[in-house]
Amino acid sequence: MEKLQTNAELHELRNKVIAKGNASATDRYIAHAKGAIITDVEGQEYIDFAGGIAVMNVGHSHPKVVKAIKDQAEKFTHTCFMVAPYASPVKLAEKLCAAAPGDSPKAVMFANSGAEAVENAVKIARYYTQKTGIIAFENGFHGRTLMGMTLTSKVKPYKHGLGPFAPEVYRMPYANCYRCPFGKEYPSCDVACADHLEDFFINYVSAEQTAAIVIEPVQGEGGFVAPPKEYFKKLKALCEKNSILMIADEVQTGIGRTGYMFAMEYYGVEADITTVAKSLAAGMPLSAVIGKKEIMDSVHPSGIGGTYSGNPLTCEAALAVFDIFESEDLLAKAKTLGESLHSTLKGFQEKHSLIGDVRGIGPMIAMELVYDRDAKTPAPDKAKQLVKFCFDRNLILLACGTYGNVIRFLMPLVITDEQLAKGMEIIDDGLTAIS
Repeated sequence: MEKLQTNAELHELRNKVIAKGNASATDRYIAHAKGAIITDVEGQEYIDFAGGIAVMNVGHSHPKVVKAIKDQAEKFTHTCFMVAPYASPVKLAEKLCAAAPGDSPKAVMFANSGAEAVENAVKIARYYTQKTGIIAFENGFHGRTLMGMTLTSKVKPYKHGLGPFAPEVYRMPYANCYRCPFGKEYPSCDVACADHLEDFFINYVSAEQTAAIVIEPVQGEGGFVAPPKEYFKKLKALCEKNSILMIADEVQTGIGRTGYMFAMEYYGVEADITTVAKSLAAGMPLSAVIGKKEIMDSVHPSGIGGTYSGNPLTCEAALAVFDIFESEDLLAKAKTLGESLHSTLKGFQEKHSLIGDVRGIGPMIAMELVYDRDAKTPAPDKAKQLVKFCFDRNLILLACGTYGNVIRFLMPLVITDEQLAKGMEIIDDGLTAIS
């Protein structure tokens, strides 16, 4: 077979053999990557502000991760942890139990993707509570499996034509201070969006029927919406009052993305169950469900698991990730990066009327583009133009949000000052050009 060497050749073949529904944001094919720079097959370098959608927090091809994978591959690649166990998942579970917010004893199960972790979290919650109802939130995203897709709010492209969906899932408004679903303003609202849960029990699903709420500490695909700190404390109190579990979906927020190992630490709340994936294993397919031990241990033996759960290559990669966070003080770097991004984007907001809102926690930050600041009219076309402008200048940027008008920042936490400055300069130029 002839070796394919150009982006165009690869793209032509891709259109023949890859399903159309499995789309990509760009038509460049990557040959290698390092830190916050990725290089395509033709030698073009790109500054990566996407991080593989929040997967590369420790950077591309970190030497410690590469070494961990190579060393393990030379020993064995699979035995199935459910058949012949090995040390790395046990060691990693210990790390995760210690890192997850709260003092309660915890236990872990491993899976392969964020959606699979969420799916198992729901299974475990239903088993433990012996209740069936699950409450999810507007603008939330939880994956593309049957349960993940059901929990996800946005219809196109994630759910359109792909039903029917799983039963006993109910959806309530999320705390969005920029676009308050209740028409109120913070802080005079007294976080009424959390109190709404009690009304929700009357009109949609009873507390006695509800096993859990599934919620993102910062909504990812929904537009990097971060609630006020009081929101989660109020929700948790209502959950405890009604014997309902709180499942924190930290698939995108976890492993340092917000400047905390887990975002719920920022809110000062201990979730009953936490899901994590993405940056956990620096690009290797690994996810985990971390829960209070009493809850996790309630399921009978072999009630949860999977053939590849806790694969040794992925677990060794994840152990290397924890090593990197500790040895390089990466959480401190993340907080510094977040401060820099916040300051720069607030400056952009003063300069460019297209930016209606700047929000997020730490380096998990975004700017929402609007045509009119007073009316808050979404500007998805401008977001597309900005993404294209930046890509044409070798900066990879992603849009998100219910209306597709939010520009999110997910660069590796190890990005250099020079790379960051260059990327932000391109964005500034782009905002000027599309205005």
